[in-house]
Amino acid sequence: MAAEFIKLYPENPNPRQVNRVVEVLRQGGIVIYPTDTIYGMGCDIYNTKAIERICLIKGVKPQKQNFSFICYDLSGISEYTRVLSTPVFKLMKKALPGPFTFILEANNKVPKLLHSKKKTVGIRVPDNNIPRILVKELGQPIVTTSIRDEDDVLEYSTDPELIYEKYRDLVDVVIDGGYGNNVASTVVDCTGGEIEVLREGLGDIDEVL
Repeated sequence: MAAEFIKLYPENPNPRQVNRVVEVLRQGGIVIYPTDTIYGMGCDIYNTKAIERICLIKGVKPQKQNFSFICYDLSGISEYTRVLSTPVFKLMKKALPGPFTFILEANNKVPKLLHSKKKTVGIRVPDNNIPRILVKELGQPIVTTSIRDEDDVLEYSTDPELIYEKYRDLVDVVIDGGYGNNVASTVVDCTGGEIEVLREGLGDIDEVL
C-alpha cells in the first residue's frame, strides 16, 4: 500500500495531522519528515522491526548504521547518554535547537534498543517544529537517519513530492513540510577530552563555542 502524503506547516502543524503521524509511529511505521537540514527517515526508538526496515531500505546492517535520536529538547537525553560534563551541556544548550548532531557516550539502554555494539549515540534537536512536535506527542525520541542520494544529485532530497515518488512503496508516511535543505547537519564529537567536528555541515560550531 502506498504511503500517506501529509502536508504540515512548520509554523503551525495541524494537530489532527500530527496525531495521525504519531499513530503511524506508534504502530511501528516509518515516516519521512523535514528537519532544519535535509529530510530524514525515522521511527519509534523502541520498535526493533521498524529499525530493521529502515536498515533494509538503506541497505545497511543495523550494527553498522549510524543512527541518531531526535529529541524535543535536552531534558530527556540523560535517559540515553552517560552524564554530560558541564561544558558539553552548556554547548548543546547554546547550539540547540539547530543543525548539529552531537555524538555522546551512550548508556547501557541504547545498545539494547539498536542491537548495536556502538558505545555512542547521536543527539539531534532540529530547529524545525515538525519533527520536534512529533517527538513531543509520541512521548519519546525518534530514531533518525538522513535520506541519501545514490547519485549525488540532490534534487529529490529537497523536494517532498520527488521524495514521495521515490519512497511511496517503502515507507508509511511522507510529510510535505516544504522544500528541505541539501546540506546535512554538522557532526560534533563530544566523547573525547576536546570537542571535535567530525563533519562540517550547515551548523557553524565556532558561532556557539
